[in-house]
Amino acid sequence: MRARIVALSLCLFAFGWTAAAQVPVINTGGIGSAAGLGNTLTVAPGSIISIFGTSLASGLSLAGSATLSTSLGDVNSVMINGIPAPLQFVSDQQINAQAPWELSAGQATVVVTRGGVASMAVAAQVGQFAPALYGFHLGNAQAIAVNTDSSVTAPVGSIQGVDCRPATSGDTVLFYASGLGPVDNPPSDGSNSLDALRTTTSPLMMMIGGAPAQVSFSGLSPQFAGIYQVNAVIPPNVTTGDAVPIQLMIGGVTSADMLTIALR
Repeated sequence: MRARIVALSLCLFAFGWTAAAQVPVINTGGIGSAAGLGNTLTVAPGSIISIFGTSLASGLSLAGSATLSTSLGDVNSVMINGIPAPLQFVSDQQINAQAPWELSAGQATVVVTRGGVASMAVAAQVGQFAPALYGFHLGNAQAIAVNTDSSVTAPVGSIQGVDCRPATSGDTVLFYASGLGPVDNPPSDGSNSLDALRTTTSPLMMMIGGAPAQVSFSGLSPQFAGIYQVNAVIPPNVTTGDAVPIQLMIGGVTSADMLTIALR
């Protein structure tokens, strides 16, 4: 009988440990923009954010369509100030979600619920603007920038399997960005902008190699929910090189990271 009690106790202990391991945990300070190099910790309404932690999901699940759902894999929800956030992907240690457009500036609480079990609420700072450019995350600051011929504005051969070439003065380059603030006729949470052209309501300034660039478009990307698109003309007499820095300024906020492109 004693052996059975010990065995039962061990089983209960193992079950309790397994259940506890499934509780999602958000890292303190582990919420911020999905763009840039990780230094933009402000959550901007409408933009994609990254949430870092442990046991956030049982495995990697990606959104299966351009329209994002508020549940994905075994993640029931990500609530930001009680509003469900559309989910781009979920994994054990990271979730990418769209911050709802309805959020107001100030402190917010974020809660991840997985398999019916909720995490502790973690605080995040919401701001109307949190400009940042998307990069390739290849261990450097190369921006996701696309030339008019669909090549990437990077040094030739620098990204395996990707057609790359530097741009030059007068070329128009397309950039992907985050945190550029309100747009006219905002879409519903989780939706892209294939139905209408949506432009930012505040003027955007882009500096390329320290020189102001002409911004011909600043608004939501038609294809992707929560991602902005910026079309800019490379300024004349700009500094050339394999890593020319770019910075965004909008609504009185300057991007915290300077990603780069290649110019010749």
